[in-house]
Order: sequence, then structure tokens, then C-alpha cells
Amino acid sequence: MRKLISWSVIGFLLYSLLIYVYLFYVSDTSIPAELKGTSVDPTTFMNARELMLSEEYSKIRNVLFFIGIPYEWLAFVLILAFGFSKKFSQWSKEISKKTMFQTAIYVFWLSLVLLVISFPLDFISYQLSTSYNITTQSFQSWMKDMFIDFWISYVMMAGIVIVLYWLIRKFKKRWWLFAWALSIPFTLFLTFIQPVVIDPLYNDFYPLKDKELEAKILHLAEEANIPAENVYEVNMSEKTNSMNAYVTGIGSNSRIVLWDTTLEKLGDNEILFIMAHEMGHYVKKHVYGGMLLALGLSFIGLFLTKYFAQLTIRKWGHVLHLSSIRDLSSLPLILLLFSLMTFMISPFTNVISRSHELQSDTYAIELTGDHQAAVKTFQELTKSGLSQVNPPYLVKVFRYSHPTILERIQFIEEDKQ
Repeated sequence: MRKLISWSVIGFLLYSLLIYVYLFYVSDTSIPAELKGTSVDPTTFMNARELMLSEEYSKIRNVLFFIGIPYEWLAFVLILAFGFSKKFSQWSKEISKKTMFQTAIYVFWLSLVLLVISFPLDFISYQLSTSYNITTQSFQSWMKDMFIDFWISYVMMAGIVIVLYWLIRKFKKRWWLFAWALSIPFTLFLTFIQPVVIDPLYNDFYPLKDKELEAKILHLAEEANIPAENVYEVNMSEKTNSMNAYVTGIGSNSRIVLWDTTLEKLGDNEILFIMAHEMGHYVKKHVYGGMLLALGLSFIGLFLTKYFAQLTIRKWGHVLHLSSIRDLSSLPLILLLFSLMTFMISPFTNVISRSHELQSDTYAIELTGDHQAAVKTFQELTKSGLSQVNPPYLVKVFRYSHPTILERIQFIEEDKQ
């Protein structure tokens, strides 16, 4: 156990050091010489202070991202190796004799410990965004969102784990297949309820006040055959200076949403381009494609989770205080394996996502015919989010579900010719 803990901590520290050196001293974020002075060059639309802040902020955020994921893995390993997971399982059995309540109690304790462990990095990220004026949210409001997020995540996690371990105990060999089958209606259910039930728990949604702009957006929606009758704005300015807009939901639950920060910082033409882009996702059925991809990957992931969990328990079960995957205390191991696989396939899923985003950019240009608004939009998004125009390669591969700003503006300029 000491060796496992020692090597896990040493490995995490060495990895963190290498990531820091790569992002601050090795990676190159400069613009290619042939693009200097063009619309993609940040010096043409950002001042010296904005350029400095965007580099600083982006580098620190990237470090936090690359450290945060293995930090979570380390947490799972330590929870298992120190026997905390076993203790949580024993406590739940002492409190209740009913399996369902035992599971709910166990998940609560595990969720609470993970919240405490992750809080330092979450707080650092919050403080960073605040100091660079990206986040405008008060600490009290931030904590309120964290509180809401904890309970929503807990309720969903408890329900999933109750069903998952019932399947594991009832179907020793094929539990993963039944778990995957049940994930299909669950995924569809979440897609339908999120825009109308979950999102309003965090923010206030109300009809767009600018009726002239709403008419223009609804006209675009009509051209795109989107069954939306209203456009909503959400009061994000009390939390952030970043901008966003989206089309969410399916069928009658479709909802067009604009952040009020977007309305404040962009003109009508830029807003219409953004909305046309989001409508492109709807028209190209990227939501359905994303769900099919997620279900396909979860099918493989659940099978591999079963295989590697059993292999790990056979070889290191005595060190991790695990005797069987049927034991509830094996949950951190399952979460660890699923997180590892999700990270490993993220370059692949990001490539598909970036392809979808490029398709939507193309659709938006075809729908609006406004290349100038498209370029201005991406420039303003870069400024408001203090983003890097040309991020390091590993950042793009593992973090970017959208094309880089360099790629998006360059694509629009080439399309203009």
C-alpha cells in the first residue's frame, strides 16, 4: 500500500512539473509568419495588455486542466488505498439493512469526500477567473451554484449506482450490457429535461427583450426549419464576462438561448452569425450524432471497465481493500477506470466535435452570407474570454472541442475568396 501511494504521488508531481514546463517554456503559441498582420493576428484586434493577459490566463487555465484530471485519479487511488471506500461501505451497512439505502448513504459520503478534495482546485480556478475579470460572480453565488451542482449530481449518481450495483449482483457476466441498454433512455431523458428543468436552477431565463432582434433570429430559425417560437436571454452577466449562445432541446423542447453578455458586446450581425452557427448544429443533427457516439463509446467503455476492474481486483485487491466488483466499495475503481478511458479517447471525440463545429461555421456563412460578421465574432470571443488564438498542440488535442480561433478565422477568410 505504501508503494502504491508513494509512486502515485510521485508520478502525479512529476507529471505536473512536465506539464508546467511544456506549457510555459516549450510550447509555441505564436502566429505563423505568413499570417502576421491579417485578421487572424491578435495584434490587429487586441492591445498589448489584452495580449499579455490572454497568454497568462490561458497558460494557467491549461495547467489547471491538465493537473485536475490526474488529481482526480490520485484521489480515487488514495480513497481506495487508505481504506476510506471500505469504511463508507461498512458505515452504510450499519445505518441501514436495505441495499438501496446503503448505496445512497455510501454515494453521499463518497461524493462529499470528492467535493472536499476537488475544492482547492475549483477555488483556485474561480479565483483565477475573478482576478482576470472573466468571472464576475460573487463568492456566495459561486458557492450556491456548487451547492446546487452537488445535490443534482448526488441524486443522479445515487440513482445510477443503485441500478448499476443491482445489475452487477444479479448478472455477474453481462451486467455491463444491461447497464448500457438502460443508459439509452436515460441519455434521451436528460436531453429533454435539461433545458427546461435543470438549466433554470442555475440561472434566470426570460424572453428576449429586443423584439426586433428576436424577429430576425426567428426568421433565421424558420429558414432552418427549427420549431422555436421564442428566443430566451439568460442573465449571465452577474456571473461572467464571457459570451455564449445555443440552441438546445429536441422537438417541442427546442429553445434558442442568448447570454445577456453576448447581447451587450456584439452587434446584431454578429449575434445573427452566432445563432446561425448554433442552428447549424440543430440542422446537421449533431445532437443525435453526439448521442450515438456517446452510446457507442459507453458500450465499449462499460465492457472494458468490467474487464479491467476484475483484473485490478485480482492483482491488487488486497492493497485496495477490494475483494469483488460486487462490493459497493469498488465504485471508486469503476469511476477511475471510466475517467481514464474518457481522457484517453478525448483526442478522438474532440476531432469529431471540431468537425461538427466547422460544419456549423460553414452553415452559418451560407445562411447569413456575412463573412465580416463571422470574423468580428471570433475576434470578440477571443477578447472576452482571453483565449489563445493558436494554443499549444497538446492543449488543442486534449482540450479543444472547437477549432482554434486561428483555424476558424482562416477558414472564413479562405471561403471569402
